[in-house]
Amino acid sequence: MDTNVFEEMAKRYDTEDRMELAKIIVQEVKKELQNSETKSLIDYGSGTGLISLELSEVVDSILLIDSSKQMLEIAEGKISQKGIPNATVLYSDFTKETPELNADIVVVSLVLLHIPDTNKILTELFNILNKDGKLIIVDFDKNEQIDHPKVHNGFSQEELKNKLKEVGFKTAEIRTFHHGSRIFMKQDASMFISSSIK
Repeated sequence: MDTNVFEEMAKRYDTEDRMELAKIIVQEVKKELQNSETKSLIDYGSGTGLISLELSEVVDSILLIDSSKQMLEIAEGKISQKGIPNATVLYSDFTKETPELNADIVVVSLVLLHIPDTNKILTELFNILNKDGKLIIVDFDKNEQIDHPKVHNGFSQEELKNKLKEVGFKTAEIRTFHHGSRIFMKQDASMFISSSIK
């Protein structure tokens, strides 16, 4: 990507709609994070931290990673404003280069659809997870109404499950948890949560 569209969107990213959707996602992700008080979490494609900063109390540490510096600046502002001691940010784009990192849990929320090579990114995320680590993906179910050159039109749960197994995950559970109107490129859509163990 030559120009990072998220750099331009950063300042106006936290809209009412996005914040509402984030609340729904946070509730669902929290169910996957029971007994994670001693675990480290990476939020890949964290944006302004709408999801992960709401999880700071249920895990030991959070690293917000994004390829948009502007988004991370906003996230940093929230971290200091809310006084969240266990959250830090890192500017990185795993589609270009993955730094030496590891974590017990990786959350990827509404990010996969923006990454052309799904297999490559899943492999990178698999590699940074500790043994028995958990990858949590939230994204849209496949939606034939969507046609955009830079965005996947959602994912077939069966295909994604197969990809996760191919990459090396021992288990992959996926279920739809939310249907919303005009939530995906102004189209009605459903979201799934996927939980995979390395």
